[in-house]
Amino acid sequence: MTPSDAPQSRWSDLDRPPLNVPALRRGLLRPGSLWTVLDVVESTGSTNTDLAARAAGLAEGTVLVAEEQTAGRGRLERTWTAPARSGLFFSVYLTPGDVPAERWGWLPLLTGVAAATGLARAAGVDMALKWPNDLLVTVEGEERKTGGILAERAGDGVVIGIGLNVSLRADELPAPTAASLALAGAVSTDRETLLRGVLRSLEHWYGLWRDADGDAAASGVQEAYAAGCATLGKAVRAQLPGDRTLTGEAVAVDGDGRLVLATDGGLRAPVSAGDIVHLRGAEGGLT
Repeated sequence: MTPSDAPQSRWSDLDRPPLNVPALRRGLLRPGSLWTVLDVVESTGSTNTDLAARAAGLAEGTVLVAEEQTAGRGRLERTWTAPARSGLFFSVYLTPGDVPAERWGWLPLLTGVAAATGLARAAGVDMALKWPNDLLVTVEGEERKTGGILAERAGDGVVIGIGLNVSLRADELPAPTAASLALAGAVSTDRETLLRGVLRSLEHWYGLWRDADGDAAASGVQEAYAAGCATLGKAVRAQLPGDRTLTGEAVAVDGDGRLVLATDGGLRAPVSAGDIVHLRGAEGGLT
């Protein structure tokens, strides 16, 4: 049998070792921590779908990680695929029941802040946020997408999923606008270090937001999001349902998490994530 004919195993790619589940649990499931349950599966369609299906019996702080996702989903049912163990693919379940439901829309933006700040520390890479749910890194002077966030109501809470390209090589990228932490020059691509960094950061920001009753301004989440948002200050074109478009400069993220566009007519028009089909640079490129 030649090497190319040898059967593949979970150890075939030694640059992409499996996660050490006992070590992750020891580091994250501490007394008083937000995180209560952590499971890792070898492969699944979507960790968001799996947690949402079990939401009725889940404890807050449940974390589900997949070494491989075969049917990962983004906004508007867009797909997300990557080689096994080449990234972080996980979902968490949160139940902010004491926060007014109309403020829950901040959860995906809050998760973006947490992921960006956690990864900046753990990977040593400058991260930026594309409103409403993308994580960006700079590769060869160009901002590219390296991760995405998807939040969905389920049971009495919200399932929040994160997909992050960690070690993808250039020839493995799904699109020219994609990237990975490795291609951005990360000082660490150890997935356990990165996962702990993101989850600890998410626990911090979620705690601030919840203690402020979901007030994004009082908790500091709104300011932090605006500071890291690469969309602000750019001319963008928002494609809305019904083939409607709105063009203007992105000037703010308001208290409801909406992107505010200053239009040529002098108006300030807020658009919500639920209204957006595509958000692109006014010249057609991705913002």
